[in-house]
Amino acid sequence: MTSELPSADRPVSPDGPRRPRLLIFDVNETLSDMSPMGQRFEDVGAPAHLAKAWFAGVLRDGFALTAVGVNESFATIAAAALRVVLHGQRLDRDADAAIQHVMEGFSGLPVHADVPDGVRALRAVGIPLVTMSNGAASVADQLLARAGIRDHFEALLSVEDASLWKPAAAAYAYALGRSGVDPMDAVLVAVHPWDIDGAARAGLATAWVNRTGGPYPDCFRAPDLRVGSLTELAEELAGRGR
Repeated sequence: MTSELPSADRPVSPDGPRRPRLLIFDVNETLSDMSPMGQRFEDVGAPAHLAKAWFAGVLRDGFALTAVGVNESFATIAAAALRVVLHGQRLDRDADAAIQHVMEGFSGLPVHADVPDGVRALRAVGIPLVTMSNGAASVADQLLARAGIRDHFEALLSVEDASLWKPAAAAYAYALGRSGVDPMDAVLVAVHPWDIDGAARAGLATAWVNRTGGPYPDCFRAPDLRVGSLTELAEELAGRGR
């Protein structure tokens, strides 16, 4: 774990953010392990590697709509992107059935291996936890319930109830408003650099979960904390003063 110097406009300590009053978690890929979605593509006769290209396309299309002020549901965008990605593939069923089968994969995803113990450790530190997802809150609810950690989260929030997708500032403002916490007292926890950047520009402190050991893009604002797992994040925050 390493700490970065925070942005000048955020009043946090030089060795990383102060002990927060709230942790806001991204859901897709941060908490959920989406690798089983590749099998869903194979189930319908498409290559497993299309799953990553499809999800990247979902984010791209969601961000594009956000840029013009449109807030469309994750499910709608994901299904439309699937129809494009699966076009021309030799599927073993019709396109509608294939799309339904892939989309149903979200209802059975597991969490990453570090998530259950990490969430319990973070909650034991005494910091309230919420989620803020570009997907539906119901998906987060099912995910966390399967992992046995749903009761550790005080609220499951979604951009479907906000005005725009993350990384628009309005999405983070919605989560802060629902939680009654100022930006300087909240930490956004995510694996996506674009999410870290968006939260930082909205005034939040940030923690980047880097499970793969890959580099962080220089074009984005740097995270305040870099950790390899949620358990590591809990250890870091447990050592900070109240």
